[in-house]
Amino acid sequence: MKKFKKSHALFKKASQVIPLASQTFSKSYLSYIRGGAPLFVTHGKGAYVWDIDANKYIDLINALGPVILGYQYPAVDFAVQKQLQKGISLSLPAPLEYELAGLLVKHIPCAEMVRFGKNGSDATTGAIRLARAVTGREHVAVCGYHGWHDWYIGSTTMNLGVPKSTQAMTHKFVYNNIVSLEKIFKKYRGKVAAVIMEPMSHEEPKNHFLQKVKQLTHKHGALLIFDEIVTGFRFGLGGAQSYFGVTPDLAAFGKAMANGMPISALVGKRRYMKKVKDIFYSFTFGGEALSLAAAVAVIKVFERKKVVEHIWALGEFLRRGLRHLISEYGLNEIIQIKGKPCNLAAAFVATANYTDLEIKSFLQQEFLQNGVLWYGGHTISYAHSLADMRIVLQVYEKAFHRLRKVMDGKTLRQNLRGKPITNIFKVR
Repeated sequence: MKKFKKSHALFKKASQVIPLASQTFSKSYLSYIRGGAPLFVTHGKGAYVWDIDANKYIDLINALGPVILGYQYPAVDFAVQKQLQKGISLSLPAPLEYELAGLLVKHIPCAEMVRFGKNGSDATTGAIRLARAVTGREHVAVCGYHGWHDWYIGSTTMNLGVPKSTQAMTHKFVYNNIVSLEKIFKKYRGKVAAVIMEPMSHEEPKNHFLQKVKQLTHKHGALLIFDEIVTGFRFGLGGAQSYFGVTPDLAAFGKAMANGMPISALVGKRRYMKKVKDIFYSFTFGGEALSLAAAVAVIKVFERKKVVEHIWALGEFLRRGLRHLISEYGLNEIIQIKGKPCNLAAAFVATANYTDLEIKSFLQQEFLQNGVLWYGGHTISYAHSLADMRIVLQVYEKAFHRLRKVMDGKTLRQNLRGKPITNIFKVR
């Protein structure tokens, strides 16, 4: 049985000097069964990570999505090392900014001009500020998750510290429900600056939903923004907008752009992007050269190798296997596999006896004990192999067998090795 003694000891110390003992909610103890999971990793290589207790895992999280080629991918590491010899942050823009911008313009349909940031929140917030500047309006319609800044996070249950006046400017609509967006435009007629949405999370667009959103948005004089921080390079270099054939006015890219180096991009049509120079979208580290070099290297790997095809093929193999196992163990009403093969997620449904988070926590502890780092998603990298996916399916089968047994015997809670996973926040 895997032990997490060093993880728990370090957690106690780190909690004294770091709130949450992590810089990211989704990487913190809140996402893991408390007492039965590792809390710190020391390093990653290829498709694997090692925790502080020296336990090895197939990684299905990949740093929340950024690691798309695999840890320590040689071409990317070489590009970073080469740039390191020239400098990290310089006193004037580096030529790399132009080189990377050109590659993004080449591949992303809406990209005619580009500005960089560090986090996805930089790019989404820049897009919203730009849309407000262009339209002279203040209200925003949102669908999905768009980062930690006030304009968005105020629309969630994690709105502590956000002025109510800011919260009042953001309005949620429902994916695949065009009427919910129509209601926002009707209620705030002539006041909506932008519609920002994830083109797809884990639900497929139906009945030409994305096309209808674009048409409705433009009808009311607002800008359409696609948040492609997640879909970005996973759907392909052109993002989901290229995959679905719907081109927005602006878009935000990030996560997988640089295989783990911190960078994001606000891209869009020239007639809007040229106004970025008139708003305050400026960062000391916006042109940090190591991340630029890494992103250029990543795109060149994508251009040379069938990275997207590999990830999608492994995802489809995993999806077919999971659906078979779910049916075999009679778990169809409890577990659903959603999303495209490049971004699969397991969704859990509460039963009369157990919450969805208790079920998820039980499965997570079984995964961790069998050497797979998992919290519901399946973020596959180019470094993963078919053999890795076969191991993952074997672990799923063992976990489903155990789950079926404890659920039938009504002993799931007694078999949890710690407190269940916590819901970080819910979008209202």
